[in-house]
Amino acid sequence: MDSPFSADARDLLSPFAELVKSPEYVHTYRITPLSLWNAASCGISYAFIHEVLSRFSRYPVPENLLFEIREYMERYGKLWLEHNPGMNGELLLRSHDEVLILELLQQPRLKDYILGRWDAGSLRVAPGLRGHLKQVLIREGFPVEDRAGYEEGDPLDIELRPHLSMGEPFTVRYYQNDAAGSFWAGGSVRGGSGVIVLPCGAGKTVVGMLVMTLIRQHTLILVTNTAALHQWRDELLDKTSLRADQIGEFSGEIKEFKPVTISTYHILTYRKNREDDFIHMHLFNERNWGLVVYDEVHLLPAPVFRFTAEIQTKRRLGLTATLVREDGREDDVFSLIGPKKHDVPWKVLEQQGWIAHAECAEIRIPLPDDLRMEYAVTAHREKYRVAASNPSKIRVLQDLIRFHTEENILIIGQYLDQLEQIRVIIGAPLITGRMPNREREVLYEAFRVGKQRILIVSKVANFAIDLPAAGIAIQVSGTFGSRQEEAQRLGRILRPKSSGRTAWFYSLVTRDTHDQKFAHNRQLFLTEQGYRYHLVDMKELDQFLAGRSETGTRS
Repeated sequence: MDSPFSADARDLLSPFAELVKSPEYVHTYRITPLSLWNAASCGISYAFIHEVLSRFSRYPVPENLLFEIREYMERYGKLWLEHNPGMNGELLLRSHDEVLILELLQQPRLKDYILGRWDAGSLRVAPGLRGHLKQVLIREGFPVEDRAGYEEGDPLDIELRPHLSMGEPFTVRYYQNDAAGSFWAGGSVRGGSGVIVLPCGAGKTVVGMLVMTLIRQHTLILVTNTAALHQWRDELLDKTSLRADQIGEFSGEIKEFKPVTISTYHILTYRKNREDDFIHMHLFNERNWGLVVYDEVHLLPAPVFRFTAEIQTKRRLGLTATLVREDGREDDVFSLIGPKKHDVPWKVLEQQGWIAHAECAEIRIPLPDDLRMEYAVTAHREKYRVAASNPSKIRVLQDLIRFHTEENILIIGQYLDQLEQIRVIIGAPLITGRMPNREREVLYEAFRVGKQRILIVSKVANFAIDLPAAGIAIQVSGTFGSRQEEAQRLGRILRPKSSGRTAWFYSLVTRDTHDQKFAHNRQLFLTEQGYRYHLVDMKELDQFLAGRSETGTRS
């Protein structure tokens, strides 16, 4: 990272490689088949990858590595699915490589999906097994480009408004148009399924609405929680021609179907016990949907993948800030939702002013002597809780609150007892999953308009909460090493500030414990996006903050 070319190398590697480790000076990237196929799906060529690796490598790039990269890149598009006209929904798995077709015909894992050979370059695929076949093939090392087309849903009259409900002009940003256009692909069979990757605060919801105006058919929108459901509904009413009676809510409180229906992953995967069926999965087939939108697709629960495999004739749009999944099922996102269609780096949008400039600091705090023995003898699976709940973090938290006297501050944590202790000491309201949605919305609105300067929030605020007033986020504990959570928490402070102030994301971490170990893994996402952590010892915090004041970066 001391090299003058490090930033360029990072920006050029990230479209086709995944960051694995990020110690202070040497960052390690991994190139995987899936990272190459996602790159290929966005139009990145082998020639580009070859040039980047050759340009930044200290030594000649091994020929065998280049050979492997080229071979994996060439696999994307080598197999494709298309409709077999006049054959009752039957599909054809096709390739220009007749030997590959013959090889697949002999594969035992494919026997349940293949009906036989159609011609030298095609295999007949059973109707309804489109998604399952793609899942099997990607695990065999062959991604399938899906050109089989889609069933048309019931029509929906929808347009974007030129003005918002309060009268301000509404303009779609260039990258939002580009993202929607990449997904739609002119209405051809090469479009209609895939994932759009944009930073939190960059307007992924607008991309979803743009796609809805291109498809103009009944739409099912799946979101992470009830707050996100209400946010989508409000955005649709504010920015589109849809009326309130055209938007339905399918949640724990209300169950209604309308031309646009919004539901949560939680309600879809609800069942009374582990042996019962998922009682609300009929939602997928309740209406003649023309589009299914998966918000925060990196959080898609495993049961929803299974049902998504059954609805491959529906157009499917995934929206996310990161393709990283903690369960490692990125290949299922690729095969069942679709490949990455558009990706805009966070730092690019920051430089253009679409999201706020942000800096990150990890403050390392020692464990008090009286807790060191408890930590040493605690069972392995409980060590993180002991370290993450370090009471010394509260003193540092108070110092940061005193320093940021003019900013709206979010205090974010994992453990409710820790957050309750902070609530008592700080005197700010605490929002948890136990709080009714209406009460949450009252507090969120007070924060937005400046009546409430500090909010303490649990994991309920990780996703899809629009809090543009937030300028400071202080993370006191996280979900182990979750990179996707780090992305969402940083996203809470990335709405552009009218003052132009820098947003700050602080992580309070207990030194030399599991807390520090997991924090390092969470840093990977931020480093991938171009953010550099300031590593600050608690003893040096006053000096660090004083230095920022002197350089004019207090805010």
